[in-house]
Amino acid sequence: MSRKTPLLIDPSLQGQAYVEAHSDRATEWFAELFNGAVSDAEGVALIATGGFGRGELWPFSDLDVMLVHDKKRGDIPELAERLWYPVWDRGLKLGHGVFTVAEVIKLAETELDQATSLLAARLISGDAAIAEQLDAATDKLWSKRSSQLLAALSERVEARHRSVGDVAFKIEPDLKEGRGGLRDLHALTWAERAQPGFATDVLDELQPQYDMLVEARVALHRTRGRAGDTLTLDDQDEVAEELGAAGGQDLMLRLALAARRIAWHSDEAWDRWERSRSRPRRGRPRVDIGPDIELVDDLVELKEGVEPDGLTLFRVAEAAARTETTIGRATLEGLQLSEARVPEPWPAEARTLFAGMFLAGRSAIDVVEDLDQFELMVRMLPEWAAVRCRPQRNVMHTYTVDRHLCEAASNASELADDVGRPDLLVVGALLHDIGKGYPGDHTDVGMELIENIGTRMGYSPVETAVLVDLCRHHLLLPDVATRRDISDPGTIHAVAAAVDSVEFLYLLAALTQADSIATGPSAWGPWKARLLQDLVERSAIMLEGGELEEVINEFPTPEIFELMAAGTPTISGSRDRLTIVAPDQPGLFGQIAGAVVVAGLDVLDAVAYSDGSGMAANQFVVTSASSGSIDWTKVIDMVSRAVDGRLALSARVARRAEAYGRHQRRLSAEPARELVNIDNTISDVATVVDVHAPDTIGLLFRITRALDELSLDISSAKVQTLGPEAVDSFYLTDRDGGKLVDEELLAELELALREVIETA
Repeated sequence: MSRKTPLLIDPSLQGQAYVEAHSDRATEWFAELFNGAVSDAEGVALIATGGFGRGELWPFSDLDVMLVHDKKRGDIPELAERLWYPVWDRGLKLGHGVFTVAEVIKLAETELDQATSLLAARLISGDAAIAEQLDAATDKLWSKRSSQLLAALSERVEARHRSVGDVAFKIEPDLKEGRGGLRDLHALTWAERAQPGFATDVLDELQPQYDMLVEARVALHRTRGRAGDTLTLDDQDEVAEELGAAGGQDLMLRLALAARRIAWHSDEAWDRWERSRSRPRRGRPRVDIGPDIELVDDLVELKEGVEPDGLTLFRVAEAAARTETTIGRATLEGLQLSEARVPEPWPAEARTLFAGMFLAGRSAIDVVEDLDQFELMVRMLPEWAAVRCRPQRNVMHTYTVDRHLCEAASNASELADDVGRPDLLVVGALLHDIGKGYPGDHTDVGMELIENIGTRMGYSPVETAVLVDLCRHHLLLPDVATRRDISDPGTIHAVAAAVDSVEFLYLLAALTQADSIATGPSAWGPWKARLLQDLVERSAIMLEGGELEEVINEFPTPEIFELMAAGTPTISGSRDRLTIVAPDQPGLFGQIAGAVVVAGLDVLDAVAYSDGSGMAANQFVVTSASSGSIDWTKVIDMVSRAVDGRLALSARVARRAEAYGRHQRRLSAEPARELVNIDNTISDVATVVDVHAPDTIGLLFRITRALDELSLDISSAKVQTLGPEAVDSFYLTDRDGGKLVDEELLAELELALREVIETA
């Protein structure tokens, strides 16, 4: 049997059935070891703890056991060796300890993990009296120190949630430690032991959701062939197949629904305990916060005897967000049971309250979660059902669609002062990706949905058109900023024509920022923020009838023109910019691009300039591939050698690509697009070529080599990575400085670039 083979292999058993059967098999095996190692068991007991003690043993989990004895035994070290070595020899992971009852309880008094593991302590074999003493001592510990243990548990739960994040919303969740994961149910069970009644009402209710997570974790261990808790994109389809799910998307949706329910009930139980602990003796304080609404013990509640009407739901939600408090469970249940429905079209008060909820900021995210648990969000917005818990299986995205929309609306609230209609901004942010819950292009579908939603909400045709256009153009500014030359007047003219007014431009810019930040770290950063700001400023100048010439001539700078005129070669690096002035020669851009790759940098943006005098200037915006600081001395040396023809670029790039490939993991459920698009209308002075390809080390270098073969000049390049996909754009001219119009040349260009993509 393999050293990494679990004690039980039975593909017919899944989830809870498997972990219980595996635990039973391990119990039998340990009992056999113990009984064979000891002739007299008086005063010594082998105890299972933790998950093994609970009767849940995963395929590759540690076997947690203790040898508990009284002080009369003198053979304990020898006995321990006879027990532990067969486990190690079999290649199994062992968590072990040797204690007296007093020693293990003393340790549990200071170590929370030890205290919680004892709650599941179970006799495998040996002296039952020792096990009974341990049980009694554990009961006494948890009874005597219940307040301290509950406080420590609460802090641990909160810290774990902050550190690990949500199972429901993360693209690659931690099934055990994440918020809404297995450990949250364990913590509720431990809390129940410390304070009976703490979670009695939810433990049984959450068993189906717990079982779902158990099934996924067992399948994860099996498909990986090793222990692990994080369900990565590499694992999801395989785990789905193991569980008979329709695919990775279906699996992640089911897990998100289960985890959200666990997370909500866990939070509610701990919040209830926290309030009971801090409640003043004189009773529950009440504060009037609106029509028919009051704060009771920091919970938003309907006043006694109030019958909900069609707007009560809006008033409660807005009040909770505004006061940064929680809606009481009784009120949520009452609203769920209420037959009152939102009038259509919505009256002005409903629109104001709905927008106000999201203008309150991050507190709106928790309010939406409360509403969602009681099917109330879909009562306000029926289209919400299609995006609820919907995974976005690409590492570009941090969250599911619904959480992404809430995050975007929350981010937008921070930019409310930058726009003329803050209400349309936050509502537009909440709706901009609503089409992702339906078949077809999400923007086209979203526009059609928002037309109906805006009308139902009672917005005027003009206001609804703004919401529709925010969806229509929500990718316009980031696409142009990162893929187009914003020093080209034609680019600015195109953006200005699309947005039509400065007021809408500012709305769209705020949405773009809010959306990008909500997408994830790879979608927003100083470089993109700077590009977006420049694009918006230039587009605003155009819309207001100003002159662009003063703001778009960024490169070359006067200093670089002086170096070129003097024929002085220079290579310098500062912050995120690499600047090269060198004799103009074929392939110069590609040599620099290759050297940058070899030096361990990624290119974000690049611009080239030559004036026919024999000198050329290039500037690259770069970032460290390892996210560390840039060693400019090393980079400049590498570029200098490449420009001088003293570097085996092709070989070095190939080696780095090979090394990178060995450690590459899946970044998206969908494969990268492979596309070459050649356009002669975007720019007045150059042919624009967009290349979509799988992101690989040296892709830019290989593309530039292909362009060099055709004697094409690169005036500027934009390089970005969207998860697994590289999206590179090039502004090209022929050897005479004109656009590419020769049909044969265009055909050869497409052939060359498609060959690069295929080899990538």
